[in-house]
Amino acid sequence: MAKTALVAGEQSTDRKPNAAVEWATTNYEQAQTFLGDVRGETRKVIKPSRKEVQATTTVVLATVFIFAFYFWIVDSIFTFGLNRLLTQLVGPQ
Repeated sequence: MAKTALVAGEQSTDRKPNAAVEWATTNYEQAQTFLGDVRGETRKVIKPSRKEVQATTTVVLATVFIFAFYFWIVDSIFTFGLNRLLTQLVGPQ
């Protein structure tokens, strides 16, 4: 009985270091695989040329100004309509 308990005790102490080593090895291998995948994907990245950057920047700026003008017009129409409605309901002050 004592021998069985001793053997069981040895097995439980053997499991902890083996489990730690296995955990560290598995995590190291996963990190290595992940970093290898990241490196492979980074190689696929293509940098745009200066001409492409200028073209897309011009399109973005033009679009921003067009939408700003559109919303300014819409806001002006709503402001005018709301002021007119309030003047009709409340009267001039």
